[in-house]
Amino acid sequence: MSLNSDIKSMVASVDLELYDTVIVNEHDETIFRVSVISPEVEDGRRKSVPLEKYVELTHLISPLLDVTPPVSGEYRLEVGSPGIERKLTTLEHFKKSIGEDVSIVSGEKEKTKGKLLKVEGNTLFIETDEGTKELDYSDVKKAKTYFEW
Repeated sequence: MSLNSDIKSMVASVDLELYDTVIVNEHDETIFRVSVISPEVEDGRRKSVPLEKYVELTHLISPLLDVTPPVSGEYRLEVGSPGIERKLTTLEHFKKSIGEDVSIVSGEKEKTKGKLLKVEGNTLFIETDEGTKELDYSDVKKAKTYFEW
């Protein structure tokens, strides 16, 4: 099994879903970031994950990384939420963001903002002020969720 699939199994064992894993460099420090979400939706929004779940998951993943480090050299493990405003880089990210407000740049810098209604195949359905718009995932140049404060 791969490191990612092992982590995905551990995340599932605490009743959460793996959103993403990423290696970032911030302030001369390498961070292996594991982002998780709740599979439960309430009032059209994903439920928040209790802090205790992040701690539990950190304790589960840490020994695995001792055996199978994600990078060579020193790094820090960070387990948390992908955030209320986050990048959408994979089709799976879009599927996990159905019901949320999204901002998408596609094609020739065409901007679309609205609620992500559904994903069918490679087609994204977004409810905009002008009606429902369909975008092909392959046309997406940049996308993120956003929150109206």
